[in-house]
Amino acid sequence: MKTRKPAGWPKLMRGKPLGNKGVAYYWAIPTWAKNAGCNVKPEALGQDYGAAKKRCDEVLNPQFDAWRGRETPTEKQSALQVGTFDWMVSSFKKSPQYTGKSAEYRKYQDRMLKIASAHPLKDGRRFGDLKLPSIKPGTADALFDRIKTNADGSERTRTAKGVMVAARRAWGVAYRSTPNLVPAENPFTKMEISYTPKRTRPVKYEELKAFVKAADELKMPSIGTAAMIAFHWLQRQVDILTRFSWSHYKPADAPECVRIFHHKTKVLHDLPLFDDDGSPLYPELTARLDSTPRNGLLIVTRDEPDRNRKIFLPWKQDYFRHCIAEVREKAGLDSTITFMGVRHGGNVEGANAGLTEAQLRSLSGHKNAGTMIRYAQETPDQQREGARKRLALRTKKGNLSE
Repeated sequence: MKTRKPAGWPKLMRGKPLGNKGVAYYWAIPTWAKNAGCNVKPEALGQDYGAAKKRCDEVLNPQFDAWRGRETPTEKQSALQVGTFDWMVSSFKKSPQYTGKSAEYRKYQDRMLKIASAHPLKDGRRFGDLKLPSIKPGTADALFDRIKTNADGSERTRTAKGVMVAARRAWGVAYRSTPNLVPAENPFTKMEISYTPKRTRPVKYEELKAFVKAADELKMPSIGTAAMIAFHWLQRQVDILTRFSWSHYKPADAPECVRIFHHKTKVLHDLPLFDDDGSPLYPELTARLDSTPRNGLLIVTRDEPDRNRKIFLPWKQDYFRHCIAEVREKAGLDSTITFMGVRHGGNVEGANAGLTEAQLRSLSGHKNAGTMIRYAQETPDQQREGARKRLALRTKKGNLSE
């Protein structure tokens, strides 16, 4: 007959009877987790049940849960060890530099800092358990090297860099609030990280048309509308899905304009919808909006009313991204097509059309040319046009051999 385990028995802990010598306790991850790349090592916990339980509850199981992505160390756990990396992260999350940011920013910082905190150490602890004075520049370098390599050997340098930047930010904020507990030397600064980000592929106008057609065929016209707004009016996805309302389209005080607000740069401008002769400047988009049912305050909402609330709800970012992939597949477009690429494509079209820097910035909402250049990427058309102008100049001056 099996002996019933006492209440509160830690998960993944096993007891092995030693006859008259009592019971020895062990902890080990399941086989499926080991096969999936979890490198939290099994551990012999001795014969003291209390000590074994404490080790499982406070270190081993939280470490395993963090790897699975189902839990993060709680505030209570972090507060038990004042002066640790986990405690520093907790301090950062209470600061205005975190709470005052957008939900998207906070979600990203949470994910990056969680990767650092949950990283297993050789002695069975997590990186988050380390005391701040023990974290030196070499420690940060070693963490970066470990994080940038996946279990299958592939690299994720971009993620590793994001972790280091988030840790540097959290350390700096925590130091300013509690300089007596956080060392002045930030080990995550001056890290020579070499990383060249992949360019976002600009979506061409013909691809946009195919995308919109597929969205309409799938009975998801709102996604096609969102793509057209991003391409023609250069708005970001978050603004289109959460802020762009019908009151911004042909507002009462400016009926011949559309009011575009770029939340990221805090730029607001009224974009003319008609040329001097009265002809539409965005004929396809304005015609589409004029025939679109107004199902709520926002222009872009879900295409079917919610079953329970009976209203058209806003798109959630993750589900919107999932549907983008579905529309892309229907349109026969390759996987490099992204919604961000739609906005990039609109900027590139403007650059190809010969718009000046000031004209591009007035449409895209960028405050400086350096940021805008990332979007208006150089293209063969621009390069050919540049070569033509240089050739014409040399020809005009008679410097070209005939």
